[in-house]
Amino acid sequence: MQFSWRNMAATFCLINQKGGCGKSSTCFHLAGAFAELGLYVLLLDMDPQGSLSQGFLGSEFVESLRSQETISMLFDDNSAFEPRDTLLRATPFDRITICPANHMLARFNLPEPEKTGMQQYAIQEFLTEQSGFDIVLIDCPPNLYRCSWTSMVAADYVLIPVPPEDFGTQGLRAVHQCIEQARQLNPTLRLLGHLITRRDKRLLVHRMYEQKLREMYGEMVMTTAIPEASAFKVALTRRRPVAFHDRRSKAAKLTLCLAREILDRIDMEERKRRIA
Repeated sequence: MQFSWRNMAATFCLINQKGGCGKSSTCFHLAGAFAELGLYVLLLDMDPQGSLSQGFLGSEFVESLRSQETISMLFDDNSAFEPRDTLLRATPFDRITICPANHMLARFNLPEPEKTGMQQYAIQEFLTEQSGFDIVLIDCPPNLYRCSWTSMVAADYVLIPVPPEDFGTQGLRAVHQCIEQARQLNPTLRLLGHLITRRDKRLLVHRMYEQKLREMYGEMVMTTAIPEASAFKVALTRRRPVAFHDRRSKAAKLTLCLAREILDRIDMEERKRRIA
């Protein structure tokens, strides 16, 4: 399965100001779903916590990486002449490659990223050098600082994971405003949608907040919602995306549904652009 209408990979950054809303987990399992569909996936870990990297490569290995071996090198003037292909690390899974991050990235993730000049294009420039990928997924930290900002400058689409509860929905306006500001440097950036994560249908508060989100944002809420399911956590402890760990599970089937919905949405977006 290839995007015949694209010369480059479709790039998505997952952003929300809140931690624990499922950004890293979604990237982890979604990568497996896209790979299952035959697509080549590049993951960029832009979170200094390095959770996505640890999920694929193990915490001990990731924390031992030097700055030049992580995404940090793209922001480090001392690494300006280092070969960038060392950032690309194979995972145990065919069609999934990752650029890892660890605590070394924290010193570069500062507020007021719009004042960093051409460094705002660091991720965009890096991605233009890559080939052979269909999908790029960027896992962002729980803030709107430099790592999130440069990711939006580089991305085609933003996906906002939102748990259906008060703390998960707070701050969405600031995220939307930041997307609008990033469009000044990246006019083609689009909000793909809000993704409801960690939903528990048994909880009235979750059902109420989901209804509220769908009323507020309509079609800009993904049809597929990701539940709080043990299959995701078990798969993660085995360092396997759920599509590879237990493809018959409801969690795996929902993740595949989400991957297909994303592909359908970007195909529709591209058709609209062609008509325009």
